[in-house]
Amino acid sequence: MSWGTLYTQLVGVNRHSTSLGKIWLSVLFIFRVTILVVAAETVWGDEQSDFVCNTLQPGCENVCYDHFFPISHVRLWCLQLIFASTPALLVAMYVAYRNHEDKRGILQGEKRSKAKQEEDLESLKKRRLPIAGPLWWIYAISLVFRLLFEVVFVYAMYAIYDGFWLPRLVRCEVSPCPNEVDCFVSRPTEKTVFTVFMAASSGACMVLNVAELAYLVAKESKMPVSATTVVVKICLAMLRNLTEVQ
Repeated sequence: MSWGTLYTQLVGVNRHSTSLGKIWLSVLFIFRVTILVVAAETVWGDEQSDFVCNTLQPGCENVCYDHFFPISHVRLWCLQLIFASTPALLVAMYVAYRNHEDKRGILQGEKRSKAKQEEDLESLKKRRLPIAGPLWWIYAISLVFRLLFEVVFVYAMYAIYDGFWLPRLVRCEVSPCPNEVDCFVSRPTEKTVFTVFMAASSGACMVLNVAELAYLVAKESKMPVSATTVVVKICLAMLRNLTEVQ
């Protein structure tokens, strides 16, 4: 499945989202997918071929590269984006189910004229389901899973690469290397910039997910508007602080 296909599916879900959900989709595709496709894949295209170690021992460079970079940043980000956006398809499945049931009810209606049926079917295509009842639970569950996937992948990226900053030089003493050898990473500064940017974008998406979940809970529990506003302001403040730190 291409990114365009995924975007088409998520745009369909976006019709039934909150304003924060629409912002999340914009951040996901403008600041993450676009950067990944346009720039990051080019920067990381030469990562293994330009990973050079000062040794002639056969297999040493490949083993050292696998030791320090067990999975490519780009492939990890692709997995993260797929996992983070997939829960939203739960909403699409429920909406499709509701539309199918309502369409069947319209077509089986005995008292409707042909013109009335066509009018109802056209309205069915354009309607926006309110986030209430079963849809509220499905939407909330999708947000929770989306948030969990983001947290897990950001932590995995930090743990696998020992931080978000890529070193210029790494020292490797893994077999079959005869002794400790120096290995040089290509474009470390440029890769660090992209890594930090992608981590910050993930953080922004997490903050938006928390804010949207808080908004849904506040709306369902009939929390006063002022309290809901406070929750959203806190989440926006977290987003600003995250941006300043990065």
